[in-house]
Amino acid sequence: MNEVPALIRVFAYLSLLTIGGGMAAFPELKILSVDVHHWLTYQQLVHLYSVGQMAPGPNMMMIVSIGEWVGGIIGALVVVAAFFGPTALLALCAGRLWKRLEAWPWRASIQQGLAPVSIGLLLAGCFTLAKGAVHDLTTATISVSALLVLLRYKVNPALLIMAGAIIGAIEFYQA
Repeated sequence: MNEVPALIRVFAYLSLLTIGGGMAAFPELKILSVDVHHWLTYQQLVHLYSVGQMAPGPNMMMIVSIGEWVGGIIGALVVVAAFFGPTALLALCAGRLWKRLEAWPWRASIQQGLAPVSIGLLLAGCFTLAKGAVHDLTTATISVSALLVLLRYKVNPALLIMAGAIIGAIEFYQA
């Protein structure tokens, strides 16, 4: 069965949910790619997202891996166009309109209303990711430790990622 039309529909739709960043679309990405279309398992999606966090550039480039997994090279190319195209076009149009409505009295209210929506979508994405990534005492300890270190100290997150990977590797080889 050709999954390319489904990839286009899913990722064009997800594109419009990325207000506040790619993490905002993660809960719906999980539902559509794992629960509805069964393209990946939840653990595979969490792993792809984690690798996307470590790779340079936008972390949502991990969607290319989903497209390639499902539809080969064509799937990867289609997913990139479907995911980034609608948002780019919407941002272009909204930016032009926003500039034209600079003196509009409702503009400040819209901006104030979008910030909490972005935060809510981001938190929903974080909780969805945490449900798939934190599954035992070790992963819970790594997560809480990273959070506490980041809240208390100015530390490069890459160091925490490396530390988590080392702890995970040690845990894996001991099992």
